[in-house]
Amino acid sequence: MQILIIEDEKPAARMLQRKLEKLHLEVYKMLHSVEESLQWFAENPQPDLIFLDIQLSDGLSFEIFEHFSIKSAIIFTTAYDNYSLKAFSVNSVDYLLKPIDDKALQKAIEKYQTHFSKVQSPALNIDELKKALFPEAEKSYKNRLTFKHGNHLKIIDIQEVECFFSENKGTYIHTTDNRDYLIDQTLEQIEKDLHPNHFFRVSRKFIVQLKHIKDILVYSNSRLKIVLPSYTQDEVIVSRERVSEFKDWLN
Repeated sequence: MQILIIEDEKPAARMLQRKLEKLHLEVYKMLHSVEESLQWFAENPQPDLIFLDIQLSDGLSFEIFEHFSIKSAIIFTTAYDNYSLKAFSVNSVDYLLKPIDDKALQKAIEKYQTHFSKVQSPALNIDELKKALFPEAEKSYKNRLTFKHGNHLKIIDIQEVECFFSENKGTYIHTTDNRDYLIDQTLEQIEKDLHPNHFFRVSRKFIVQLKHIKDILVYSNSRLKIVLPSYTQDEVIVSRERVSEFKDWLN
């Protein structure tokens, strides 16, 4: 069996090597960086089994597999929470949390010998693994709005906004103190910066905030009418094609 260790901490790599030797397994090669690994894979056949550290000194080890289709079996050696990797134990042999426990290592080797050594391992889905390990941080939505108002720079807390509306090719904010402010963004642009749990685009003309919906009335042609605390200059109607989605949003 050809075993490759990819681990940037050389003492940890040597420790793992010694543990494997106690199990009468010989390490074929040890690599310590993304750059070194890329060069090695370009010049050598793939090993049977890779012990893979995720965070290397010069980047994530996933970068290696973006350049090569890895068919080797993978055992992760990582400090990450084991729940993050559980879903990927099908594509990989196992995952070992540092510091590596001798019994856990032996079980991982036995699992490899039982299930993987006689069949070709499936290619690891690196994109899916990245999503599980490093989910994108929740998008940052606006907490306040800053815009020019006359000769002043106006700041409004997002909680004070009853609705956004368009009128005569302009976009306006209507606030809880019953005031309107012209802003230099379209509804399409501002919608992207609003938390979708709190704001909803009910029509081409209106975006409303959930906490300020005072009442909802059945309107003509299967539409709905929204009543806001202070906005009264026009009817706020949920367009017919958005009614179903709006009801789902409310729930």
